[in-house]
Amino acid sequence: MDPRLFLADLEAKPASLRNLASILTAGDAWAGLPGPVDRLLLLGMGSSRYAAQMAALRLRAAGVDAVAEYASAAASYPPGPRTLVVAISASGTSQETLDAVRRHQGSARLVALTNAPESPLASVADLVVPMHAGTEAGGVACRTFQHTLVLLLELVARLGGAAPDVAALARRAADATEDLLARRDEWLATVGDLLDGPHGVYALAPAERLSSALQSALMLREGPRRPAAGCETGDWSHVDVYLTKTLDYRALLFPGSRYDGPALDWLRQRAATVLAVGADVVGAAAVVRYPGDDDPWVRLLTETLVAELVAARWWASSI
Repeated sequence: MDPRLFLADLEAKPASLRNLASILTAGDAWAGLPGPVDRLLLLGMGSSRYAAQMAALRLRAAGVDAVAEYASAAASYPPGPRTLVVAISASGTSQETLDAVRRHQGSARLVALTNAPESPLASVADLVVPMHAGTEAGGVACRTFQHTLVLLLELVARLGGAAPDVAALARRAADATEDLLARRDEWLATVGDLLDGPHGVYALAPAERLSSALQSALMLREGPRRPAAGCETGDWSHVDVYLTKTLDYRALLFPGSRYDGPALDWLRQRAATVLAVGADVVGAAAVVRYPGDDDPWVRLLTETLVAELVAARWWASSI
């Protein structure tokens, strides 16, 4: 793992997204998807599971029996011929995911969503869907996370769920990502200082974009090894609010939840520091905006870049 190479991976995001958009425009990324499907089981660990949660939520809203599970779970849906298993692993070598897939071999239909089409995971799948994210030389899953979100949105649309033109969305997210990168000298130092407290960073996001909070926290833990946690905004008032009374609380808020108001009330009462990304928030110490941030789909694919760039900055300064 290398912070300079991690930063280079982040800087390559716009070009990588545009390449993926071109691939989606040219053909069906999920061609050969086995069917019919009674149940969809999405398996993964870490950022793969974060992305899977986003897709499963949207599929259930469309009436599809879909669930995202830890690949490490000892018990899950029983194997069956009308279950479609989508196993997600950028490297294709995650041991927990490989173990989970073995339980379904010979019974369920297996799809591997991976950045390594020659990997052990791909070798046991009925269908391989490449992420097309290129090599992440920094050793941190950043582009692969973004590409996983895009490809799972394409799957959601394929199975009847609500999703926009995904190729066009990827291009809009590339533009938004490019803008944040180009203007980082205007906002990154301020954001880094605001979040740089003695007790870590706490990211909040709506259920539909919980992946943004979880991935942002992971980036701060994985690179600079700072304490960080992600929480769903509504649930925050039930499980995380207590820490605002005793900690120098630094909140990274991804607005858009119906329950932003109660969380912000508590944060203001306890004099917490709030950084908002993607929308103006009254009382926030700072706000980071970018083109297209009025669209929740663009936010989903773009907003984690703020924490990723903070992570790269902190990481580089620590070595």
